[in-house]
Amino acid sequence: MAKGTTTIYNAACEPYIQQLCKMLNRMGASISGIGSNMITINGVDSLGGCEHRMLPDMIEIGSFIGLAAMTASEITIKNAGIEHLGIIPSVFKRLGIQMEFRGDDIYIPSQEQYEIDTFIDGSILTIADAIWPGFTPDLLSVVLVTATQANGTVLIHQKMFESRLFFVDKLIDMGAQIILCDPHRATVIGLNRKHLLRGIHMTSPDIRAGVALLIAALSAEGKSVIHNIEQIDRGYQKIDERLNKLGAKIKRV
Repeated sequence: MAKGTTTIYNAACEPYIQQLCKMLNRMGASISGIGSNMITINGVDSLGGCEHRMLPDMIEIGSFIGLAAMTASEITIKNAGIEHLGIIPSVFKRLGIQMEFRGDDIYIPSQEQYEIDTFIDGSILTIADAIWPGFTPDLLSVVLVTATQANGTVLIHQKMFESRLFFVDKLIDMGAQIILCDPHRATVIGLNRKHLLRGIHMTSPDIRAGVALLIAALSAEGKSVIHNIEQIDRGYQKIDERLNKLGAKIKRV
């Protein structure tokens, strides 16, 4: 509603940014360049009401895909907004995770084993984050923890944020085989379920690492205690209640 024209360069263009722009346009705004890295906004005098349906949370959907694989569980993710997930499903498929699209639902069968893909020349797979439509950095932690029980090796390259990999020491304490190359790269050597992770006491350093540690704890032998869970609550509403309905044993202290 500012007077004149506002131009945002290097804008984020994820689906949730696009839906915000589309909703504002329905309310009477004048926004162009939706889905690109340059958004142009022409100021209008007023905005009105509208009806808008929120998109599913693609980060939560990716987290449930990883969780299903790590715990060898059969899960159906309802109303996943598949057309808005970009390459997220294909990245998890490269870890060997099977999934089936049933309308707008994602069905993940129980898998005792899943094998990490390699590049076309047979070299070790690298999964790296990138600006949309590349792979979102918010799911790299989930990919990393999911790879710990796969068959094969993968290099995780976190390019966009500092210190996002500084939770792998907890996974190593749980028995995972991970080499932290530097603050941005970690090599994960999958255990192929031959050695299950073990439960430990740990602290969640950030929201994405927190859910990765939760997934590790769900697949581990014994009891795990995760401190600083308000980080997890920021991005996963009532996660303990929903997972308990799926058969998890989580107690909030």
